[in-house]
Amino acid sequence: MPVRKDHRKSFVFATSLLIIAALTGAYAYVWLAEYNDVIMKHFMSKGNWLIVFLYVVLQLLLARIYGGYRVGHLRMGNVIYSSLLCTLFVNVLTYFQVSLIGRMLMPVLPMVWLTLAQAAVIVLWAWLANWGYTHLYPPRRLLMVYGSQQVQALSHKMGARREKYVIADTVNVHVGVEAICRRLQDFDGVILCDVKSEQRNQLLKYCYGHSVRAYITPKISDVILRGSQNVDLFDTPLFLCPNTGLTPEQAVVKRAFDLVVAGLMTLLASPLMLLTALAVKLQDGGPVLYRQARCTLNGKVFNVLKFRSMIVNAEKDGKSHPAVDGDPRITPVGRIIRKTRIDELPQLFNVLKGDMSVVGPRPERVEHVRDYSADIPEFTFRLKVKAGLTGYAQIYGKYNTSAYDKLKLDLMYMERYSLLLDMKLLLMTVKILFMGESTQGFAKQPTLQDEEGDTP
Repeated sequence: MPVRKDHRKSFVFATSLLIIAALTGAYAYVWLAEYNDVIMKHFMSKGNWLIVFLYVVLQLLLARIYGGYRVGHLRMGNVIYSSLLCTLFVNVLTYFQVSLIGRMLMPVLPMVWLTLAQAAVIVLWAWLANWGYTHLYPPRRLLMVYGSQQVQALSHKMGARREKYVIADTVNVHVGVEAICRRLQDFDGVILCDVKSEQRNQLLKYCYGHSVRAYITPKISDVILRGSQNVDLFDTPLFLCPNTGLTPEQAVVKRAFDLVVAGLMTLLASPLMLLTALAVKLQDGGPVLYRQARCTLNGKVFNVLKFRSMIVNAEKDGKSHPAVDGDPRITPVGRIIRKTRIDELPQLFNVLKGDMSVVGPRPERVEHVRDYSADIPEFTFRLKVKAGLTGYAQIYGKYNTSAYDKLKLDLMYMERYSLLLDMKLLLMTVKILFMGESTQGFAKQPTLQDEEGDTP
């Protein structure tokens, strides 16, 4: 069967080049008109090209981190937000770069006007690019093949992106692999959700041989295998899964990274932390900090620190009561600091002490680890690394993502760990701070399949 042609990536690539060229052209004009002549020994043509090239490199680097310019993949609002954030950071870095070249703080107003003009260009570009994408490329019609578990949750999530996916039909894998394969020619792709390994392998091989797009919900073993290493000593391919968490070398590098980042963040955030502590104290006169027993590396129990965001004795009955939408226990100050994640800042001291890392799985309450592990035996796998301030599950999941899905996200981080990944996730955290859906509470009391939210 011939390979199905799809030019979506070419469209995204072309539109990305267009916006980068527009943003870079605007910066080049500002550099030549406002800054180059101010510098005592202004640059000649080659130097100007180098300055513009560095701007392009920064744009590409931060766009890759923040997902800017991913038309068709992200919603239009997210594309605009990511692109604006990327451009803002690039312009801030570029301003200090220009000041370094000029050996003084250069006038900031030209960069401000540049950023505002670029913001208008980004909004217009995103609207036109999104309009073109949706008209050229209709949503893919997918067949969902499911196994024993319910698939309503995944169907609901994908249904929220109807401009990208349309689940045209669903079928239970029990109808047989051959019957499913005959139906696939009527769809643009297939979703394999909770299908047993033998049947999934047969369907995947068919899809590969017939160039059928396939989406698969991974099992825990798939996530572990994804982080394996190739063993090239024999003519038989081997995958090595060390399954030991971080190596000693990685642990040393990660600890050094934690100390540097947490130390700088504590220094920069100290004024905000002092103001927050004062606001919490003046709110009701109660304690400023909230301490709670949590689990970290190898199941070690420690007291996590947070600014108190709920009333005093919010759990006076001694039972866990996760926060829900509109929870009356949350104080007015608490609503602000929870929404902006300011309540998490005291955990920088947990990082400096060594109980946590800057990046890693979020620490769970002791009783939650016990309960989740009884329901999901693999839940303890996430204790192979230190708990973190931010992580894969916090960036790519939501506040009310299920415990099982968060477990898989945490394992994906553990199996792909690198210093560069930690840096990327730290920068990505800035993006999600002001995205409402990432702090969304529960609409109801969660079950063991739901992630229990932090309390006071």
